[in-house]
Amino acid sequence: MRAAVYVTFSLTFALFVTPNLELVAEQGGAAHTHIGHVADGWRDTPEGQGLLPTAVAEARIAAQHAGLAAGNTGDLDSMKRHTGHVLHAVDPSAVEDGPGLGYGVKQAAEGAAKHIEAAATADGASQAVTTHATHVATSARNTVSRADEIVALAGRINAATSATQAAPLVGELNTLAQQLIDGSDANDDGRVGWQQGEGGLAQAEQHLGLMKKAEGLP
Repeated sequence: MRAAVYVTFSLTFALFVTPNLELVAEQGGAAHTHIGHVADGWRDTPEGQGLLPTAVAEARIAAQHAGLAAGNTGDLDSMKRHTGHVLHAVDPSAVEDGPGLGYGVKQAAEGAAKHIEAAATADGASQAVTTHATHVATSARNTVSRADEIVALAGRINAATSATQAAPLVGELNTLAQQLIDGSDANDDGRVGWQQGEGGLAQAEQHLGLMKKAEGLP
């Protein structure tokens, strides 16, 4: 009799507990899937890269050409040409041709923020995911804001009628372009954190790495 009761209990336990364990695994997988989109691969990026690596690659191109523009402030045509290259890397919808990958810092950073926030709100997301997702998303959205400022500055540079008029604008453009990756020490405490107005793509990468390590992801 006892054996029959034990068998019945075991079957009941298996029926009700095992599906819950599978559900937990699926829920954890949803968070990890979104992390993978940010870090490792997304369907419409160049060569299927992750959204954050795509943003970084485009930002490096933008920073390079902003530096070239700022290095020749006596030549209006040169400043405008390199400003166009910066714009292509930041938002290729604004400039059809250029040295960028054709995706844009802005689109990639926006996508990274959205997917990392989706990871944080997925059922079963760990505390490490929810904590670092805030850091990654904030730094990515800072980058989007800087990209918007760059687009606005590019318009003013392209409207300039003299090198003297364009030069200070190009200086601002170069500062913002470098901040796409490096971020900015907005509160002058000697370091660049992930907080609003500070973090850039480097800080997003740092906290994404901490998240992946905590989750045991490669």
